[in-house]
Amino acid sequence: MEEEIKLAIATKENAHSTIYKVGAVLKMKSGKYYTGCNIDNQHIMSICAERVAFSKAISEGEKDFDYIITVGSNPGSEALDRCLPCGYCRQFMSEFVDDNFKIYTYYDGKLEEFTLEDLLPEAFKF
Repeated sequence: MEEEIKLAIATKENAHSTIYKVGAVLKMKSGKYYTGCNIDNQHIMSICAERVAFSKAISEGEKDFDYIITVGSNPGSEALDRCLPCGYCRQFMSEFVDDNFKIYTYYDGKLEEFTLEDLLPEAFKF
């Protein structure tokens, strides 16, 4: 996953935020990638990197998601923090993936793996 991590870090630099920058890479089962960065608008109606990546994929007709990788840091910092999807993103993703969907975060030279079920037990589903 080295290439995906590098892509997530590069995408993070496109984030529009004065507080925290996040980059995400969503891998499709076809092997295609969709990237996303957070876009903050004075903290009103902001959109997270994960939802940007999912929205790009869905808007192009993609539905077979494999996994997502997220990275995050403070603006101007080279050090990556442990960065996991927020509750809104977790609930959003639950509409499109199963409970075993993998969510990775990379920081301090290590890759942590979670399932959606780990991060959002008892998700609200119709």
